[in-house]
Amino acid sequence: MQAMVLKRLSGALEWSELPERLPGPGQIRVRVAACGVCRTDLHVVDGELPDPRLPIIPGHEIIGRIDAIGPGVHALRIDQRVGIPWLGHTCGVCAYCIGGRENLCDAPLFTGYTRDGGFATATIADARYAFALGESGDAVALAPLLCAGLIGWRSLRIAGDGKKLGLYGFGAAAHIVAQVARWQGRSVFAFTRPGDVATQGFARRLGASWAGGSDQPPPEPLDAAIIYATLGDLVPLALRAVRKGGRVVCAGIHMSDIPAFPYRLLWEERQLLSVANLTRQDGLDFLRLAPEIGIVTQTTSYPLQQANQALADLRAGRFEGAAVLLPSTGDRDEI
Repeated sequence: MQAMVLKRLSGALEWSELPERLPGPGQIRVRVAACGVCRTDLHVVDGELPDPRLPIIPGHEIIGRIDAIGPGVHALRIDQRVGIPWLGHTCGVCAYCIGGRENLCDAPLFTGYTRDGGFATATIADARYAFALGESGDAVALAPLLCAGLIGWRSLRIAGDGKKLGLYGFGAAAHIVAQVARWQGRSVFAFTRPGDVATQGFARRLGASWAGGSDQPPPEPLDAAIIYATLGDLVPLALRAVRKGGRVVCAGIHMSDIPAFPYRLLWEERQLLSVANLTRQDGLDFLRLAPEIGIVTQTTSYPLQQANQALADLRAGRFEGAAVLLPSTGDRDEI
């Protein structure tokens, strides 16, 4: 198998030829058809998340087909198309798992962070954490749903049922959530980098009622706001934008420090919440609804060997929507 491997933090991924791996008990091997490139992958590569397993193959928005099944797996079959998400394993015995909050498990494994992921031609996954996808939909279009979509869905649920929703940072997750919110009958207010008129136009094309810079106030108070950008400075701005009793949800796994802000921004029962990972039920609920919603993902594709370029383009905001890697066995010179 071939893979792009992170061998040292803040270093480039290295094209590697690796031996084929066999699934163990409870595991499956998946031939990767497409793998989305997520901002969390940037956090892993840049060393912003603690204690990654090195060397590691990043990638946790995986679409592929099962080509080997380990002992004890009965619910899946060879050649079945599946999606592999960020949450790759939980202990099943801690208080959080028993209480239905496996996203907060005390001993989890995360795909592309503490277990190898999908920046490769094949990957090994815990069969319990693989979503059966069926045959509808293109692999490239589906890949961003496995994290941008799932975390977006969970953050939308945590934001509550308010009709006026602000989205700070209009990238992979927000461009999916905007479509879900519009399908639910909500009004979407998109906040981008100041002066980014191209992304603001993208948001309006996806049905946003208003789009402007994150330094601008919305034209009316919001019921809730979700922050997908990693800038902690946005938290006070979002609190200022929501009405009394409104919610601000921080949806990223990493964020720069939140600056001090006056208590009056939080007062009047405003709430500041965070999202951590996902549950398998989140995945089942969202992936069942996605075809009905008619989500269209905006993607830019790269060969697997160009994973470093995809990460650089994501870091610089050079594309709309999401990046997706396509496995290829090309020459090393193509890296």
